[in-house]
This record gives sequence, C-alpha cells and structure tokens, in this order.
Amino acid sequence: MSNTGYPNPLIEQRADPHIWLHSDGYYYFIASVPEYDRLEIRRASTLIGLAHAEAQVVWQKPETGPMSALIWAPELHFINGKWYIYFAAAPSQEIVDGLFQHRMFVIECAGADPLKGKWVEKGRINTQFDSFSLDATHFTHQGKSYYLWAQKDPAIRGNSNLYLAEMENPWTLKSAPVMLSKPELEWEIQGFWVNEGPAVITHGDKIFISYSASATDENYCIGLLWADLNRDITDPAQWHKSPIPLFTTQADNRQFGPGHNSFTRDENGQDVLVYHARNYTEIEGDPLYDPNRHTRIKTIEWDKNGMPVFGEPPADNQPLTKQQHKA
Repeated sequence: MSNTGYPNPLIEQRADPHIWLHSDGYYYFIASVPEYDRLEIRRASTLIGLAHAEAQVVWQKPETGPMSALIWAPELHFINGKWYIYFAAAPSQEIVDGLFQHRMFVIECAGADPLKGKWVEKGRINTQFDSFSLDATHFTHQGKSYYLWAQKDPAIRGNSNLYLAEMENPWTLKSAPVMLSKPELEWEIQGFWVNEGPAVITHGDKIFISYSASATDENYCIGLLWADLNRDITDPAQWHKSPIPLFTTQADNRQFGPGHNSFTRDENGQDVLVYHARNYTEIEGDPLYDPNRHTRIKTIEWDKNGMPVFGEPPADNQPLTKQQHKA
C-alpha cells in the first residue's frame, strides 16, 4: 500500500498515538484524548479498521491525587503474559518553574483481552529524579527488558532529556538510568528545549530510537538516535544522533508539527510510522489544548545503509468532521 493509500488522518483528535500489533493478529490503538482524563483502547484486524473501531474506556482518572490531571501519552504493551499501559499524569494543571508536574505511572491487566479485563494500578515508576517525566516506552533487547522515557534533569537546561534503564519488572527499574540525548541542536530547541516521545525500532544490524523535539506547534519534529545491535545500549557513547531531523513540517501538504511517533507493521510486514500532526498553524491559546492533533500513519523505507527514510508527511486525503478543520 502506498503512503497516500491510508486514510489521512486515520483517527481524528488523538495525539501521541501508539499501535501495538499483538500475537493474536489484531492491532491495538491507544493515544492521548483531548480531555486528558481517561485511557481508552480500540482494536481492529487491520490498520485502517482502527479508524472506525469502538473505543473502550479501561481507566478513568480520579478526582484527586497524583494521577488526577492531564493524562498524557499512554502506551500499551504486552510483557511476560500480561498487558501494561504506561502513561504520565499530574496532580493538577499547575505549572511550577515553567513545567507541568507529571510523573510516570503504569496499570496492569492479567486478562487475555485488554478491552474487557480488569486493570490494576501498579503505581508510579520511580527514577533518578523526582521531576517532570513522561512519554515512557518499553522494549526488549537481547533478552532484557528496557524502559525508555523523557525527564527533566534539574541541572540541565530544557524541559526533558531521554533516559534508558533496564527493568526488574514492568513497574520497577533495575539499572541506574543513563541519559542518551538532550536538546542541543537548533531544531531541538525551537520554542522549548525538548527531547521526548521516544520509540524503538530495529532493522538489520542497528537499533534506532526516534524522538520528538521542540515545541508542540509547527516546530515539532522527529529526530533519530541509533546504535549497533551488538553493542551495550546502556552505554551512551554507543549512540549516534542524526544532525538533522527526519520528519518535519511540510507546509505544501499542510502538515504541521508531525511528531510523537510509534512504529508498527502493516498487514504485509512493512514498517509503518504512526504519528500525529495538525493541518493548520493558527492555534488559539496554548497548543496543548488545541484538540486537532490527528493520528496519521505512513509506510517508511530503508536506504542502502540500513537507515530509515521517513519521507514527508502526506497531505490530508479525507475531509475532517465536526468542524475539526481550519482553512
């Protein structure tokens, strides 16, 4: 299927999208909702089917407490026979020293069906700092389980850096976190100094981490880190950073601020980039509260050196509903 063969957008008003292709052959979708108040999952036998699949709410934020506000960037993972959702939450919408007060949490479902099973709160995932943290993902590499996330180091300028640690279990870190990247290049520091939204994919003899940088407006874009599969991935010196972003605003296609991606595979086994973007730049107020970051997908290619080629975000090819379009 060509890049433009998918409905674009695929799912409206769903930011920070994550698609999990499970061993049962189904695609499971989870993302931030505009209200930032719940976690919901939808499932389909095809990627396109997710567009019209019914969403099942599996967790609702409480009225008070550390998980009572701004539920962001959930990811659904199947680890050691159980389902887990990683997400960030804050105790309020208060901004302190220029940052929201998010921390990272996880819930678990032991049932085979994550849409119907009981979800249990496993609590907060503690790291090296008690600071703004979010956008966690999980992956396995050479038989080990890893946690990869974004967090503020009080001693480093900016909103967040990328950290990696081995996991003892799905809610506890085993190794000391190491910093893999911080915002330092020109395209990483537009509006805000940000490295966030990491996602992992392997190809050939390399392991890759995509991540998003800069403010969540038209400056938002996707960068790339990579390392040799056989090296120690917990050694920051083994990681290389692309000097330029791989996926950026494409004004001619009216696609602005593409970012916060995940990866999946299509029905033919081809790698697919899952991301969000707006189709306008005229945002009223804080971009965070503009609901029209829509989920989009496109296939990606690999060049002769085994590096990913994301291409450019293709234009919308279907009308938006519910007045979710601005000229």
